Amino acid sequence: MDSYIEVTKERVLRRQGLDSDDAMELYESGKKAPYYLLAAASEIRERFKGRTISLCSIVNAKSGRCSENCRFCAQSSHYKTDAPSYPLKSAAEIIEEARKAAESGAHNFGIVTSGKRISGRKEWAVIHEAIEGINELGLKPCASVGIIDRKKARELKDAGLYRYHHNLETSRSFFRNICTTHDYEEDVETMRAAKEAGLSACCGGLFGLGEDIRHRIELAMTLKELDVDSVPVNILNPIPGTPLAGAAPLPPMEILLSVAIFRFILPEKDIKLCGGKEKNLRQLLPLGIMAGCNSLMTGNYLTTLGRNTALDLEMIRDMGLTAKEEDEKLRS
Repeated sequence: MDSYIEVTKERVLRRQGLDSDDAMELYESGKKAPYYLLAAASEIRERFKGRTISLCSIVNAKSGRCSENCRFCAQSSHYKTDAPSYPLKSAAEIIEEARKAAESGAHNFGIVTSGKRISGRKEWAVIHEAIEGINELGLKPCASVGIIDRKKARELKDAGLYRYHHNLETSRSFFRNICTTHDYEEDVETMRAAKEAGLSACCGGLFGLGEDIRHRIELAMTLKELDVDSVPVNILNPIPGTPLAGAAPLPPMEILLSVAIFRFILPEKDIKLCGGKEKNLRQLLPLGIMAGCNSLMTGNYLTTLGRNTALDLEMIRDMGLTAKEEDEKLRS
């Protein structure tokens, strides 16, 4: 037993927040007693989020030709990759993808588009029509369509959107190592606009960009300050043709300890394991839930393959937990 982990866990359970120094000391303790830290994070997850795991799925509704130079991204026009490139899909195509996701067990469905922002009335009309159709399927519609202002956020809310997603990717202090075509504050302001409009806010980052644990803790503290509702955790899957194609993978245990630190810092938020989880965690994937995640992105990602939803549902049941849909049926 590590006394610092135990004391810090009790502080979090009493809703006493951590600062960056606390989180760093917790990480160092976790390196000495990793499974104890994971167990403590799991206890925090169960206290605040229960034993239910939610699933979300996405559609790559518009792919490629992005003007931004994010060093990890296969869809950037700055790099030569094999990523597909196509204009915005029709509302009917997006809704059909949502229907398939619902049949597989997803609870939320996200419309994701490449590029800094959506422009033009025709594209916005398609997005709004798709939101309406996703609602009719009984799914909660989400959107990730780039940088938006407060007016667009209110329009999306009025159209029936449940959640807006826009990742910060990394910490403010490390961001210029990853992207130089827009400022970090533009991303922050997008999430503030979503929150002010009454949308659920989904915002997280990507581990394995060359950052260290201090940058991850800085990111978590920014997310805490923004009071986002859902925190997607992605792990880099290096794409040939991008500047980070040769990046060394993070050790699985470092990923798990980082997730656990996020749970300690953000005890009452949804923490979602997303892209790269299968490739990077490998046989330790179930420990991502033990480390504090209460949500999974399931199915395929934007330009890479994911995991069959049936396997995620099996994993949840095998861990003695329930998927959100199954839990709702039991309580009805």
